[in-house]
Amino acid sequence: MGLREDLERYREVGEQRRQDLAEFISHGELGDGEKIQVPVKIVDLPEFEYDQLDQGGVGQGQGGQPQPGQPVGQPQPGQGDGDGDGDEEGDGDEAGDSAGEHEYYEMDPEEFAEELDDRLGLDLEPKGKKVAEESEGDFNDIAQSGPKGTLDFDSLFKRGLKRKLATDFDESYVEEALKVDGWGVDEVFRWARGENIPVSRAWIADRARDLDDEERSTWPSIDTMEANVEQESTAARIRREGVDRVPFRREDERFRYPEIEEEYEKNVVVVNIRDVSGSMREEKRELVERTFTPLDWYLQGKYDNAEFVYIAHDVEAWEVEREEFFGIRSGGGTKISSAYELADELLSAYPWNEWNRYVFAAGDGENSHSDTEENVVSLMEEIDANLHAYVETQPGSVQRGRHGDKVQERLGDADNVAVAHVGGRDDVTDAIETILSTEGGGDSE
Repeated sequence: MGLREDLERYREVGEQRRQDLAEFISHGELGDGEKIQVPVKIVDLPEFEYDQLDQGGVGQGQGGQPQPGQPVGQPQPGQGDGDGDGDEEGDGDEAGDSAGEHEYYEMDPEEFAEELDDRLGLDLEPKGKKVAEESEGDFNDIAQSGPKGTLDFDSLFKRGLKRKLATDFDESYVEEALKVDGWGVDEVFRWARGENIPVSRAWIADRARDLDDEERSTWPSIDTMEANVEQESTAARIRREGVDRVPFRREDERFRYPEIEEEYEKNVVVVNIRDVSGSMREEKRELVERTFTPLDWYLQGKYDNAEFVYIAHDVEAWEVEREEFFGIRSGGGTKISSAYELADELLSAYPWNEWNRYVFAAGDGENSHSDTEENVVSLMEEIDANLHAYVETQPGSVQRGRHGDKVQERLGDADNVAVAHVGGRDDVTDAIETILSTEGGGDSE
């Protein structure tokens, strides 16, 4: 590997490679939940440093020759720099001063979602629901009425020209038929119709009035006239004479107007539910935040428009702001169904046919007697959502609550229900992968 390749490798490591996302999600500082700052390790590039040899040092061959084991003296300023003026250059920090330091690479949610997809091998495809707006596109559509400024002259001319070609005929040829001995207007009109000549009876009558008696017997028969007079085609006449006049009619007018384009916005509403009862101590709350925050980032990055609803509950449920969602704590008991009842009520503002919905709940698996089987399961079945997920946090304990297991038993076969268990920080990434890889359900428009 040459120096150039080596430098490129170090630049990649030092400037582009980010700390592994799994480590960041599990152990990194998530911040305020709005900024995604991933630590970046700073790696120094290798560089050459020239030592300024002391005069009379190694290689002098005189009294300054050091003996084996004797340290070589420190280089003196101005010696060995080659400029002869005694000034020292390159007073910057020595190489290696910043080794081991960290800076932060700030991601937006969209980039975070791409990185997480790559890290977990996922690629959730957002569903497009709700017409965001209608906009005017190119002037490709045609109407029979409109402002004069949008009149389509090309269409008008083509329609007029088409009519001219359809109604045009060789006038001199028809006039010769009027010169057949014994023929009048009616005979010529019937003959012209038989020959598919688009001439009106009025036109024939008008031309017949202009003929004198001698001209009316020029041809003994129509067959003789046809044998001696050649009919000129419309195309040949146009090539010879050009087009002096194109007959336009009002019904030929067409007006251009812009196509109406419907732009579909990918909308999502995420309902985050957290048990804040007395059993949800600090470590459990921290694991909920460490799981929910990347999920929020991920969905925000995947959808054009993302809205978040936060519900805290003990025996009762109430809506809270994000700032207090992860820190609030109550001393009461637990009734999870109260949160789903409130979620169902709040989701009425986000119709299922227009919004994608995700309902994420978290707790330590404890619930009041029979509430899971009698209330929560049925509510999860009734609430339309792309994904229902329950995250059970029981750090450092093999004993788990029963709520998550009961949901798994009753709804485990559904393609839009996920249950994940988080016993510590190292389980967070696996829980996120379990949740996102389960996403299904719901028709998209």
